Amino acid sequence: MDAMIRISSPFAIFNKPHDSPTSFSFSVPFSLNKNVGGSRNHQKLGSSKSSRNDAVFDEAAFEAERLTLDARARESMAEASKRETETDPKAWKWVIRKRVWDFMETRNIAQNPRPVHHRIPNFVGAAAAAQKLGGLEAFGVAKCVKVNPDSPQKQVRFLTLSGGKQLLTPQPRLRTGFFSVLESSMLTPSTINEACTSVGVAKYGRPIGLDEQIKVDLIVIGSVAVDPKTGARLGKGEGFAELEYGMLRYMGAIDDTTPIVTSVHDEQLVDDIPVEKLLIHDVPVDIICTPTQVIFTNTSIPKPQGIYWDKLSPEKLGQIRILRELKSRIEGETGQKLPCGPSEKLPPTAKRKR
Repeated sequence: MDAMIRISSPFAIFNKPHDSPTSFSFSVPFSLNKNVGGSRNHQKLGSSKSSRNDAVFDEAAFEAERLTLDARARESMAEASKRETETDPKAWKWVIRKRVWDFMETRNIAQNPRPVHHRIPNFVGAAAAAQKLGGLEAFGVAKCVKVNPDSPQKQVRFLTLSGGKQLLTPQPRLRTGFFSVLESSMLTPSTINEACTSVGVAKYGRPIGLDEQIKVDLIVIGSVAVDPKTGARLGKGEGFAELEYGMLRYMGAIDDTTPIVTSVHDEQLVDDIPVEKLLIHDVPVDIICTPTQVIFTNTSIPKPQGIYWDKLSPEKLGQIRILRELKSRIEGETGQKLPCGPSEKLPPTAKRKR
């Protein structure tokens, strides 16, 4: 791992461990991290107040809009993957993703929602993999678990809440805000299952912002493919897991020692993710749980240290309000303008009505 160079400016500059040694990325500096329990003297971002109580929550409308937006996103991702693989022979991530998605559909080890293409794929045995995860010591001692909102990790969310733990889950594609927190004390035995769904999170969860005092003990992340020997992971290609991780680093909610776990089918284990081609913001995993085994990767891949603004396109920034607020805060505190990444074509989104 390349050494981190500290300079007198408010930014920490990191040599990219997997990119050109002559290029640099800016991360959110540690000097701006807000330690858990520390004081906050600046304006709060991402208010934890919700307007859900001001009107009746329309479950059918919420779910219909979510499904419509997800369908549009998958269509756009399919177009992007085809475009990249046709024009760039080095678009190796999409080659691996497509191979895994195709295999899962062909062998019928995929579960609804199908087809699994351009999703974190739900798989046969997801509940068994979740039970393996639930048996981990890291899960047993965790008080707060961050779990992705995808279908194959629904049982993990259930185990988290039914085990009396605090569940932190991101709002869909960060469209409506940031994260929501759910606790078993908020729920009844009849509502805990619903709380594990996207509708339930919106209905019962408490939205939080970047100023929330929270410590995350374990991160559960979805994957399309993962290498058990290196811990290298590929998601569905939208980059939200990396953004969520970076923002949690900014909050001081996690650090390098926070375990990262994924649950996948055994057929999602691959051996051809080139570690040297990973980007500085790619998130590796420490533990892999499948329906049949638990794998400790002992990964040596460095974990991201924050948000890498020079990788973040203007379009992505324009799509995610919490990122715009964070960027504005950092620029205000440092007096320096943050870099911006190249433009990209993003899946369409729409504002949700609360």
